[in-house]
Amino acid sequence: MINEHADHAVLAVQGPDSDEVLDALGLPTGHDYMRFAMAELDGVALTVCRTGYTGERGYELVVPAAAAGPVWDAVLAAGERFGIVPAGLGARDTLRTEMGYPLHGSDLSPDVSAVASGVSWAIGWKKLSFWGDTVLRAEKAAGPRRRLTGLVAAGRGIPRPHMIVEADGAEIGEVTSGTFSPTLAKGIALALLEAAVLPGAQVGVRVRDRVEPFVVTKPPFVTPGVRES
Repeated sequence: MINEHADHAVLAVQGPDSDEVLDALGLPTGHDYMRFAMAELDGVALTVCRTGYTGERGYELVVPAAAAGPVWDAVLAAGERFGIVPAGLGARDTLRTEMGYPLHGSDLSPDVSAVASGVSWAIGWKKLSFWGDTVLRAEKAAGPRRRLTGLVAAGRGIPRPHMIVEADGAEIGEVTSGTFSPTLAKGIALALLEAAVLPGAQVGVRVRDRVEPFVVTKPPFVTPGVRES
């Protein structure tokens, strides 16, 4: 395994007009979800991935770090007539949270398994063996003690990571990702809760020195394609 973290940059082109933007640049589009294609733009070799981690149609351009500036400029120029707008990771984080997508390091980590976070579909269960399979198979068979689920504010509270979730005064879990949803105009969160807690349950989140009301909700919080442009 070679660490090439500093060798590449990733530019995400997301939204309902992402195909048109890349088409205008002569880059490949339309390949299946979670697939990639190799391409070239003005002499720069790049990879066009289709993951769309905002919940909308989208692509990620993996380019050499030294060429990130020119490729960025080309994307913005091609997208101008489609109303393209630059956005940082903070904005993208609200979008993936609205979709209920787990983020590595927060909702998925060495302490939070793929089974608990709801992404066990990504595990190759048909393999005879793999690193950690004994523990994961046992957790899958027994059911995880805690599961990643969603919370929607019933008041004005804005949840943040590591805030405690409680019911009837007892701790039942912890917020792993929390933010203000621009689409819903209210606080939303992903939280690891006791597996017995079901959607529709009323819970509280300790926000600073008070307990704010939330409703347990199965993500996604927003249907893809309904966000205002």
